[in-house]
Amino acid sequence: MATQHLDLDEQEQLDQLKAFWKQYGNFITWGLTLVLVAYAAWSGWTWWQREQATKASAMYDELDRVAQLADADKVAAVLRDLKDRFPRTSYAAQGALLAAKVQLDKGQLDAARASLAWAAENASEDEYRDIARLRMAGLQLDAKQYDEAAKSLDAVKASGFAALVADRRGDLLVLQAKPDLARAEYQKAYDAMDKAQEYRRLIGVKLGKLGVAVPDEDARANGVAP
Repeated sequence: MATQHLDLDEQEQLDQLKAFWKQYGNFITWGLTLVLVAYAAWSGWTWWQREQATKASAMYDELDRVAQLADADKVAAVLRDLKDRFPRTSYAAQGALLAAKVQLDKGQLDAARASLAWAAENASEDEYRDIARLRMAGLQLDAKQYDEAAKSLDAVKASGFAALVADRRGDLLVLQAKPDLARAEYQKAYDAMDKAQEYRRLIGVKLGKLGVAVPDEDARANGVAP
């Protein structure tokens, strides 16, 4: 009797399982299928990203090689290919910044501006966009394009660049003959800059020229009597 009772229980459980599967089996199957498809897609995407990064890295190495030769024309050609083939990689943004430096050293100002403008607009990482904007602001100051420089500086949002933005804004205000406002920006930059940074001493020099005394250690480092 016990065996018969156990068999009945097992049959009842089997019947319940069949009923459950009949009601929910399709949902479970589709759910598992979707999970497997999603995993396959994620794996494929990850592989594709690695493949793209590897190829972009090799192309950036080539750009770096021709940059060391100071060949601005070849730099522009490699950068063009890098931007066309791998625009969303960090290597494209780094390449644009490097190309702009070579182009600027060669006096190709329009090309340098174009490279920086591309990085400011298309770089996949905020850091590279902000670096491009800071450098663009410097070129705009040199060209006396003060309104454009102010817009470039306003577009830099990362807190890590706050000191550099304030310093560059101080330069802009000096050129606009606004010493009081420039002094405030330089002071902001000086206070925000890490004391270990050599550039902080240069900001101290700028403050000194506007009549602001710098701390003794910075004054001595700059050859100025305290």
